[in-house]
Amino acid sequence: MQSWRFHGTGQPLTLEEVEAPHAGPGEVVVDVRAAGLCHSDVGALDDPQWMRSFPRIPVTLGHENAGVISEVGPGMEDWKVGDRVGLAPLMPDGDAIGYGEWDGGYGLKVRATAANLVRLPDELSFELGAMATDAGLTSYHAMVSVGGVQEGMRVGVIGLGGLGYIGARVAVLKGAEVYAAEVNPSTREQADELGLAGVAESITEFADKDLQLIVDYAGFGSTTAQAVDTLADGGTLVQVGLGRYEATVNTQALVLKQLTLKGSVSGTQQDLGELYELMRSGELNPPINRITPLEIPEGLARLREGGVVGRLIAVYDH
Repeated sequence: MQSWRFHGTGQPLTLEEVEAPHAGPGEVVVDVRAAGLCHSDVGALDDPQWMRSFPRIPVTLGHENAGVISEVGPGMEDWKVGDRVGLAPLMPDGDAIGYGEWDGGYGLKVRATAANLVRLPDELSFELGAMATDAGLTSYHAMVSVGGVQEGMRVGVIGLGGLGYIGARVAVLKGAEVYAAEVNPSTREQADELGLAGVAESITEFADKDLQLIVDYAGFGSTTAQAVDTLADGGTLVQVGLGRYEATVNTQALVLKQLTLKGSVSGTQQDLGELYELMRSGELNPPINRITPLEIPEGLARLREGGVVGRLIAVYDH
């Protein structure tokens, strides 16, 4: 089968013929129907620091996948050929699909384990199912499991891209009063459809709202610092975005306001199942931009340039 292979930072993805995977003990093979494109893949292509996540290259990228089980290995009796699934990307040992030893969904088929598989409801498209496994899972976990969003809370969201859009909408559906910061003017126009109480270019414009929780889905250093300056006394910052690897924050504000800083990455199978149920209601329907698998490098270039509204999803026709 053909797959887009990653050979290291600074090198373009190459379309190569590779051997199709087979299911070993405790594994299944999933025919990929939809694979989401993520800024993390752009980071791997552009930033040498990402190489620590790739103990083996070449590897097929693509950690945001949904599809249909086509082969079941020994010990996987709870699953059968034909099951529709989304794939939570993380393994128990810290490895992940699309990194390490596990080829990802920028190819026709992927291996997966019981740690990855979540049943995809028939009502949901493969495109939504794929988006939920990373953009959705990461944003939901940060907002709900780590941030502890609750009805009546005043919440800030930084960045309304693939993750922030979902995180903001989830917070609204949980009954929070949500204010968002987004530098892209066209993206700020989504405020009404998300149900936001306000949107601005910087989260600091909501310093008078006594925000109890801010989730930074951008992480450009300055955004982290602005969140610390903006939070109310006793507030919590959940850091998700890695637009920059470092930030300089106001330690006086951190100390005197007795703030809590937390990091959040990916999520759990339980998170993904809850997110699928939320999506089934039809109240969480993030924008999707469908592309063909051959357009994956072009799609990553679009992400690099910025301004993409919603998630780019490569759709496979098996």
